[in-house]
Formats: sequence, C-alpha cells, structure tokens
Amino acid sequence: MSQHFEIHERVPGFVAEIAQIGALCELTDDVVRSLKATWAEYPVLVFPQAELDNRGLLKFARCVGEFGADPYLQPIADDEHIVEVRRGAQESTPIFGASWHSDWSFQVAPPSGTLLHAKIVPSHGGDTIFADCYRAYETLPMTLKVRIENLTASHSAAPSYGKQGLFAKDDHSRSMRIIVSEAAEASQSHPIVRTHPESGRRGLFINHVYTIRVDELDPGESQNLLGQLFKHMTQDDFLYRHQWQTNTLVLWDNRCVVHHAEGGYAGHERLMHRITLAGERPYLKRIEPALKGD
Repeated sequence: MSQHFEIHERVPGFVAEIAQIGALCELTDDVVRSLKATWAEYPVLVFPQAELDNRGLLKFARCVGEFGADPYLQPIADDEHIVEVRRGAQESTPIFGASWHSDWSFQVAPPSGTLLHAKIVPSHGGDTIFADCYRAYETLPMTLKVRIENLTASHSAAPSYGKQGLFAKDDHSRSMRIIVSEAAEASQSHPIVRTHPESGRRGLFINHVYTIRVDELDPGESQNLLGQLFKHMTQDDFLYRHQWQTNTLVLWDNRCVVHHAEGGYAGHERLMHRITLAGERPYLKRIEPALKGD
C-alpha cells in the first residue's frame, strides 16, 4: 500500500489497479517516485477512469519516462509522440497487434514501456492479453534455463513492416497510418534471458512477431527452441486479460511483458491513443552453468 494512492492487486506480482491517485497530469515528485516503485513491482498498471486529453496524457507519460520512437507508425497531426491505434467499423485488414509481441523489440534500445489510453471502446471484444515473462522464465525446467542462459536471438521488423511483411498486404480499409519500409529488413540481437535494470529480476525477452532466430543455433534447432519457449510463456497461468472501458489507461513494461490485441468487434469502431517510452539496450549477463538437473 502506498501512502500516495491505493493499489488493488489484480494478479499477484504482475497486474495492479491504481486508485485514488488524483489527476494524473498533476502528480508531485513524491507520487511519481512511489508510482515508479510500484511499476517495478507490478509490470502492468491499470488506471481506471483516467480522463486525459492529449496534453494530459503527454504530461503523465513524461513523468514516467522519456519519449521513445515509433518507427513504422505515423503519429497524430498535433503531436509526434501520440499514435492512434484505430480500427474502423468496416475494416477488413488484419488486426493491429494481434500476435504476441513486445513493442519494437527489434530496436537497439527497445522501449521500456507503453501507455495505451482508451478513447472509443466497442461494446464487446477488443481485449488485450498480457503475459508475464518473469514467471515464464522462473518456471522453466533448470535444464532449459541452463541451455538458454548465454544465448542471444535476432529481432526484426520485417515480418510486419517489411516490403513482404503483413502490413504490406493491407487494403484501403486500414484506418491506421502504417509505414512499410525496406529498413524493416534489418535485425538486432538481444539476450534471450534479460535482467530488468530496475527490479533485478530475470525474464524471457523473445516474442512471436519480432524474434526471428536464435543466433547460436542452426535454423532447425532455432525454430524448435523458440517454439518451445513461445508455447511455455503464453500458457494460461501467466496471462492477464484486460477488458477495456472508455478512459482506462494501461501502462506496461515491455522488458518483461508480451501482449496481443484480440478482435471480436467487427462492425464497431475501436480507438486508443498510444505513447511509447524510451528504454535501454538489453545486456547479456553471462552465467557459467553451475546447476544440474531439474
């Protein structure tokens, strides 16, 4: 319990609702410090009834961290840091964010966090599912932990934003402004096991969308290992389903969380405002395997 706001735990050690915090765009330094400490404990924070205009959302985001870059999404006209995650009622293109991912994990320094503020919420469907990558790592068999300890994986935007990627096949019904580019073909290596710079906890840092291979393995071994890890990290025990309401704000930590957006609202509009927070380059903390067995 914080002296500055109420913490209602939704999923132990993973998701918390923040209440009685006051106006999010007018937080004192003490409240911000307490909020950041809470975020280090709960990687997904939910702020219900957060009535914020764009200026207020920007001000709150700046309290939490520095602004990050959104390389393949055009921002709104009034501010380069806010992106509309919009889907029109008649869209027929694939749902944006519909597969498991950590935002922009292909960057040299991937985002620390993402804020998503609900503007228009359909009457049904449109949930966002979050998976706890801390628990996913912590519950791996020891033999598998030892195997992946010093491995790295390559991440690339190509599957989504490359010239042959998912969004290159969009039709005219897409309402979001998505940029397809040859630059997406580049790749960036990161450790499979990432140590969080603030909590000190370790978690899996891979995802279905952007992680394309394990660098140290041949293609067949790489595919098998990633498939095994993907299946493990998205099992029901590690998941939180968020059902949106208008004006709800969610802040999540991309360094230890993967997520995906669900559909189920065909014929209805959905609109979110998103801000990306800058992060740091993951480092490989090499460990000599000392433990044997399970």
